[in-house]
Amino acid sequence: MDIQSVKRRFGIVGGSPLLDRAIDTAIRVAATELTVLIRGESGVGKEAISKIIHELSKRKHEQMIAINCGAIPEGTINSELFGHEKGAFTGATSDRKGYFETVNGGTIFLDEIGEMPLDTQAYLLRILESGEYIKVGSSKVQRTDVRVVAATNVDLMDRIKKSKFREDLYYRLNTVPIIVPALHERREDIHILFRKFASDFAAKYRTDPVRLTENARALIENYRWPGNIRELRNLVEQMSVLSEEKLMDIQDLLQQAPQLAKRNLPSIKDTNGGSQSFEEREILYKFLFEMKNDLNDLKGLVYNLIKDNNLDIQDSQSLKPLVATYTEPVRFAPDRPIEQPMNAIPIHENPPVIIDNYTNGGFNQIQEVEENLSLEEKTIELIEKALKKHKGRRKEAAEELGISERTLYRKIKEHNIQE
Repeated sequence: MDIQSVKRRFGIVGGSPLLDRAIDTAIRVAATELTVLIRGESGVGKEAISKIIHELSKRKHEQMIAINCGAIPEGTINSELFGHEKGAFTGATSDRKGYFETVNGGTIFLDEIGEMPLDTQAYLLRILESGEYIKVGSSKVQRTDVRVVAATNVDLMDRIKKSKFREDLYYRLNTVPIIVPALHERREDIHILFRKFASDFAAKYRTDPVRLTENARALIENYRWPGNIRELRNLVEQMSVLSEEKLMDIQDLLQQAPQLAKRNLPSIKDTNGGSQSFEEREILYKFLFEMKNDLNDLKGLVYNLIKDNNLDIQDSQSLKPLVATYTEPVRFAPDRPIEQPMNAIPIHENPPVIIDNYTNGGFNQIQEVEENLSLEEKTIELIEKALKKHKGRRKEAAEELGISERTLYRKIKEHNIQE
């Protein structure tokens, strides 16, 4: 089954390549029995991916159940998942089947897996490895045939470092990782989703669908949407019910949702445990080091002009470059100071430069041109150079720039860079 057919079947809206990649991975892994870990921010639609996996698998005729591990109290989650025997604890007046018993042969979707208690993680690991479990208060080993699809909106590696998540369970769950993009990573889909929700709520409340002016559309497309699709859907429903004007401009939007004006500029909000802001800093560091190299080269050129043409300039020795820094792409560690030179090598002496029309110690009239120091334009220039060097191959260009392919794609879209 192709991606577009799956989108229509499960009501998924959007054409982002990142979204298509997640759906394609779900389609490919559905026919297998592999354990899947779905990663993504809250509200991006991780449960929809789990439904795709179940409905396209050989278990599609069996039951699927979704469990929010963060919503079940720690004292009762073992009983909920694995069941308990009568008298196992106070209030256990009868035997109870757990989800792994009732959904035998089907699929269990464990959302917010990072919130699962450590002792429950040990029981889950045993099920994943052998299919065996023991009810609370029992000594009898039982077996189950359940496929586990897990999801998380937190960095599990960070939880492992804090001893709140088992490393062996992480690697067992992460057999096939699927990353669902946040809404701000698929901005081209925001207006499409807005129109879809507006149409749905117009039919539900028997009214005309709300629409946006061009400026209002630009406003919602540049908002970060920390609540992702869930936040967008709630806003459209609110507007459909409360707004008297069906053509919304910026002022109408801000009256109902003043948070849309928050852009969090110029800093970049850290949403992935520091990885995204670190990637942005790498571009900035690379830009600063290239500027330093350019300045060093310019000093060398001026120094050689003075020396080779016997010019009498005071403090000319201060123009002599000592080292050339940063001569090849490198990745910067977050704790490395910006001023520290990378791969410092001695600079080679330039050949003599002869100044034409040099007479009586004077120079021709020149025009001083101020260099454009815009960070945005320098970022675009670096990306264009990398793409040109690698003939449009994004993966290699991203490695050259020292950033992830996903960040490179977002920058290309953000700055409308022609590949």
